[in-house]
Amino acid sequence: MSATDGAERRFDRGAAPREQRAGGRPLRVALVVASLDIVGGHGVEAFTLARHLRGEGVDVRVLPINPAFPRGLRWVRRCPYARTLLNQALYLPSLLRLSRVDVVHVFAASYWSFLLAPAPAMLAARAFGKRVVLNYHSGEAADHLARWGVLVRPLLKMAHAIAVPSHYLGEIFARHGYAPRVIPNVVDLSRFPRREPAPIRPRFLSTRNLEPYYDVANTLEAFAQIRVRHPEASLAIAGSGSAEASLRRRAGALGLRDVRFLGRVEPSAMPAIYAEADVFLNSSVVDNQPLSLLEAMAAGLPVISTPPGDIPAMLAHGDAGVLVPDRDPAAMAKAAIALLESPERARALATAARALAGTHQWPAVRERWLEAYAGATP
Repeated sequence: MSATDGAERRFDRGAAPREQRAGGRPLRVALVVASLDIVGGHGVEAFTLARHLRGEGVDVRVLPINPAFPRGLRWVRRCPYARTLLNQALYLPSLLRLSRVDVVHVFAASYWSFLLAPAPAMLAARAFGKRVVLNYHSGEAADHLARWGVLVRPLLKMAHAIAVPSHYLGEIFARHGYAPRVIPNVVDLSRFPRREPAPIRPRFLSTRNLEPYYDVANTLEAFAQIRVRHPEASLAIAGSGSAEASLRRRAGALGLRDVRFLGRVEPSAMPAIYAEADVFLNSSVVDNQPLSLLEAMAAGLPVISTPPGDIPAMLAHGDAGVLVPDRDPAAMAKAAIALLESPERARALATAARALAGTHQWPAVRERWLEAYAGATP
């Protein structure tokens, strides 16, 4: 059974909540989000949130924006335009299910994806008289709101509440006249056991999807320079995407035999991937508050990252990780070599990072989500 199939069944069945609202039934919340058939931050965050909300007695239903294709039509996934048409043909009718809930929590990115999935969900929710909470995550918000404002503003007005995971995004929305709720992403430290102190080894990890804005090519270039000093170094790359073929070719051209492309990794398998690594590398040029970085921090890895979006705040502006300029592999390599040669500093950064990840656990955000659903003033 696919993750999407399971999500659809959960929508129909709901949960078995412990606590009841006044009137004898639980609050019913629909999460409109990509299923875990697409491995990404939105889906992982939504399913983590769903698990905690159910623990609070909320009846959570997940409505996937990427419904499962009929068995005989799964080949359409390989055809971009036909894929979009079939997806919408299945997704739009599924929005009728929103009539059964009290709150519609819509996860959103930017540009066309905003129009294809969040916009129809908000329109349907308002037509059914439901409360709409728009959860916007994209690091491209500034450009999106500035260039697509004419299309976006009427849609944003349909949201009773706009939630963003970082003050970085909160300030962008505030500049455009909105008052968003800042509710950080959630991570479960219990999934990532505390690491015992040990000598730091040159085992590097990247867990970003293989898309241009994550610039994994920069990570490869940096790793090639690290290997000049540490020929025993290794790099694992977990993720898939449109740049995979070109990245494999680049690794070959650089003569990087100790690079492993792990491909798509299920969220349940990620803690073991982090446990095998000693240093986390991130080269993104567009970002917000990446869950992959948060998981690396929770796993106790020292982090070396470029600084887009909310990443400087996540790393306490260098006190819980090393910040390097984007598109500068030499700077990343230099920072990595310095960490390998300063194990005490590496351990101190990892300890600080895990402590900061602890502030993203469910108790820290519980009341903020319940207030957003209830309509309480932030």
